[in-house]
Amino acid sequence: MAESNAERPRLAAAGLVRWDTVVSTLLIVLLLFSFGFVHDFGDSLNLSFLIGNTLPIALIALPMTMLVVSGEIDLSVGSTAGLSGAVMGALWNDGMAIQTIIPICLLLGLVCGFINGLLVTRLGLPSLAVTIGTMAAYRGIAQIVLGSNSVTDFPQQYLDFGSGRIAGTFIPDAAIPWAVLVLIAVVVLHATGIGRSLFAIGASEEAAYFVGIRVKRLRLSMFVATGFVSALTGVFWVLHYASARYDNATGLELSVIAAVLLGGVDFNGGRGTLGGAVAGVFLLGTLQNTMSLINVSAQSQIVVTGVLLVISVLGPHLARQLTT
Repeated sequence: MAESNAERPRLAAAGLVRWDTVVSTLLIVLLLFSFGFVHDFGDSLNLSFLIGNTLPIALIALPMTMLVVSGEIDLSVGSTAGLSGAVMGALWNDGMAIQTIIPICLLLGLVCGFINGLLVTRLGLPSLAVTIGTMAAYRGIAQIVLGSNSVTDFPQQYLDFGSGRIAGTFIPDAAIPWAVLVLIAVVVLHATGIGRSLFAIGASEEAAYFVGIRVKRLRLSMFVATGFVSALTGVFWVLHYASARYDNATGLELSVIAAVLLGGVDFNGGRGTLGGAVAGVFLLGTLQNTMSLINVSAQSQIVVTGVLLVISVLGPHLARQLTT
């Protein structure tokens, strides 16, 4: 019993310095500061703008968290989203019904993810190198498909969903299906055998294989899921910004990875929580929105984002050192 009591302060300290707890606390502090001292931050239009602009990152962060937990990464998510949007615009220009176009775009995302996963899991290529290549390839295909055209005349009811708000609130309509996806992702990663297997693979691929986990199949499924959600994000991007262009979502992959790592997901795999990743997404989004409102230059915002990315890698390491 005495030994158990001696352990309690150490465990309590570990909970306090968990990096996802730190990030969640920083998000709360930033929100309190912004609401209290930044003009127009609490305006319903600004809050809706903040959430709507953050949702593309928040969507892809869900499967990306699982992928990074398993020890892999996908840098092609922004290009997959852009390709999905370009195909959406091209097919709409050709007169196809929007109800048919959207499933085609989602199927395209599955194919893009499957190609990434196949190259990594079956050919043994590193995911970083593979997805840098497909990032360029998918973006190039998007430019071939749509060229420099911009398609804007999508059905108004779909555009209203992409940019509309729940009546009487600042919450975008699209936040509701996103919340459902968050719930599903949390259950899968933290309350099922699939999630436990992903953590095991990230911690030690060899050990996971020897205990019977289908390492290649599970990683392949994560790449496919990431491709699917990236394509879904591309559809949302078009409807939210009312424009389909080949360069939609350019640079989105860096924002997603920065937010996920900022949330405490270990780049080497095996550690992290979806709650921390979501907190990282909204910390980054809120910080960028606040800096814009106080007229911080775009260049300075990039510097701050870069510093946060370094902190996101260093911070969890220091937190673990304090608890061991």
